[in-house]
Amino acid sequence: MPVSRILSAALLFGFLACPALAADAQQRNCLSKTEQRTAVTERKAITLAQAVKTLREHGDRAELVRAQLCHRGDSLVYVLTLLPRSGKVTLATVDAATGELLNGH
Repeated sequence: MPVSRILSAALLFGFLACPALAADAQQRNCLSKTEQRTAVTERKAITLAQAVKTLREHGDRAELVRAQLCHRGDSLVYVLTLLPRSGKVTLATVDAATGELLNGH
């Protein structure tokens, strides 16, 4: 397959996926990048690095594909999309206030 066809397909997929990702974030009631920074600055949420550290402390070595800071009821949680060696995409949820792993590996 010519490289130009591969690039065209990748670009088309990227354009189609972006609205889907935005809709997914809205459906979950997730924060924008600016809102995320504000939540961390105001100490309403731990940093993403701290949330990932929680995963690592529980032995999860999967690759982080995407991270979103979202509302869940009255609290904030990190919804982390992970790609383990098995190749099966999984989700992990970390309480953004306490850093506690709520579900995942």
